[in-house]
Amino acid sequence: MTETPSPGPRPAIPSDLEWIRAAPEDEPGPGPWIEIAFGEDDAVYLRETSDPDNVVTTTQRKWDAFVLGVQAGEFDHFVEGVDLS
Repeated sequence: MTETPSPGPRPAIPSDLEWIRAAPEDEPGPGPWIEIAFGEDDAVYLRETSDPDNVVTTTQRKWDAFVLGVQAGEFDHFVEGVDLS
């Protein structure tokens, strides 16, 4: 059996990020919603409003590919039959 190496220390999340909430501006309440922040060196940070200390980091290129995939319907099969109303 092979052991999976531990990922090592997580990079520090900059404290001066400007988080943008992915919800309509006039939407009341705490969410939960996804928030995104753009950092230096092409870093993109994602978190959920209900768990702001749990941050996922990716690159601008990967984020752009994801957004284009969503717009193209590549992920629609994940929500088939889900009522989002």
